[in-house]
Amino acid sequence: MHRSAYIFLLLTTLLWGGNSVAGKLAVGHVSPMTLVFLRWVLAVAIMLPIGWKTIRKDWPVVRKHWLVLAALGASGFTLFNTIFYTALNHTTAINVSIEQAAMPILIIVANFVFFRLRVNWAQIAGVALTVAGVILTACHGDPRRLLTLELNFGDAIMLVAVFLYSGYSVGLRLKPVMHWQSLMLALSVAALVTALPFFLWEVAAGKVIVPDARGWAVIVYTAIGASVASQIFYIRGNELIGANRAGLFINLVPIFGTLLSVLIVGETFQLYQALALVLVLGGIGLAENSGRKTAILPSARTR
Repeated sequence: MHRSAYIFLLLTTLLWGGNSVAGKLAVGHVSPMTLVFLRWVLAVAIMLPIGWKTIRKDWPVVRKHWLVLAALGASGFTLFNTIFYTALNHTTAINVSIEQAAMPILIIVANFVFFRLRVNWAQIAGVALTVAGVILTACHGDPRRLLTLELNFGDAIMLVAVFLYSGYSVGLRLKPVMHWQSLMLALSVAALVTALPFFLWEVAAGKVIVPDARGWAVIVYTAIGASVASQIFYIRGNELIGANRAGLFINLVPIFGTLLSVLIVGETFQLYQALALVLVLGGIGLAENSGRKTAILPSARTR
């Protein structure tokens, strides 16, 4: 079971890493809020024929738990990405990478506070190794660069995004029992509804960049890969091994983003990137080996 979870989570972080590259390619070709809104328009269009039959059967469950579903869709799908894109207009990618490394730590703390889920020292050491790998990537192999970082408005709102996605990861424990098709359709609709006000604000502010060919290509990728497929994989990975262990894989995102930048954008692969990959994978391996021995795997909650 845990091997399936690893595959799901590796695919998730690979697709999210690709989202970082897509974000770079989108600059000047589609505006941020337009990108967020249109990706969920397309995601809903994809999920509607897939989940229509099941959501009709699960409608009593959706109606009973609509607030939980709306909160999950808004926090994990829309608000995180909206704040993420906005933060990058005010701070550096280095700062954002480092700040995202706090997610696994926040997930562990929240799970302990709200659900009394404990971790052992090997898992803590694994988290520390993955964070070290992310920081090594963010500072481009030179820790002295961390001394030159300046915190600003972008960093402040990025921390809000980090808390939101950590809350989403922990909150997946509260999702109702329903078909996965129904769950994804409900969350996608919630994401679309919450993305609409941001899009309308961008229109009113005159900041819309109408997507060109490259912009539409980015929208299609983010809708299919970074929105629908990756979220299905992440939810399933959470079900199989829990949020504490699944959250640790998030630190692979900047690593995959860097590697994909080398392959797609043509950036140069550096020795520190290889070392960072070893640290992150080693940390995940250490934490997982210990966590697998002590954790009681949660039963699957989707049909």
